[in-house]
Amino acid sequence: MTVNQILSEKGHEVFSVHSATTVYEALQVMSEKNIGAILIIDGTELKGIFSERDYARKIVLKDKTSRETPVSAIMESTVFTVKESDDLETCMGMMSGKRIRHLPVVRDDTVVGLVSVGDVVKAIIEMQKVTIEHLNSYISQ
Repeated sequence: MTVNQILSEKGHEVFSVHSATTVYEALQVMSEKNIGAILIIDGTELKGIFSERDYARKIVLKDKTSRETPVSAIMESTVFTVKESDDLETCMGMMSGKRIRHLPVVRDDTVVGLVSVGDVVKAIIEMQKVTIEHLNSYISQ
């Protein structure tokens, strides 16, 4: 299964804010959309990613204020991405190896989607269910 197949089920909707957005405003969007991370995109350029973990570790624990701090000051600027043609093994390997939970999907340097570790795990489980059904059908014959 490929990233494109996940996106065809999940959708290509991407939530993002600009780098000048305050942490508080980014958290508001994340809360409204019920998401754990948001991309930082200026124009069409992917600048970074901001997660709930960034907030906890870089605002709360460092006694900063979320209403005054721009998201660019605490976002993760090293963003690992995947292509639509990449497979689930590539995604899982990158997520576990880099200890990340979200992978923006890019085509020609433009973000066209986002897959989370939950999306990848769900897809793997579905693939395993199909395999089990085939094996059960084979055994039953």
